[in-house]
Amino acid sequence: MLRTKAHLQSVNESYFQHMQQALSFTLAMFYAASCCLIHAFIPCLFERRGSAIVQQLHERMVVNRKQLTAGPGAQSPIEPALKES
Repeated sequence: MLRTKAHLQSVNESYFQHMQQALSFTLAMFYAASCCLIHAFIPCLFERRGSAIVQQLHERMVVNRKQLTAGPGAQSPIEPALKES
């Protein structure tokens, strides 16, 4: 229980906020996996969709969270690298 509370505090979310975020990531990852599976058999389909979803999830989870914890106006150290690629 203490680990759960510590984790929720570290991401600044309530139990239900965290559940909502985790479930939304789950659905997005299922969709990305499905796109990749279809792409494996039919390469002309979903050529970039799986990787685009992963990039969006990274943006939501890592970059946005770092900006929220750093405060207003702060820039994540990852953000410049993402803009260059």
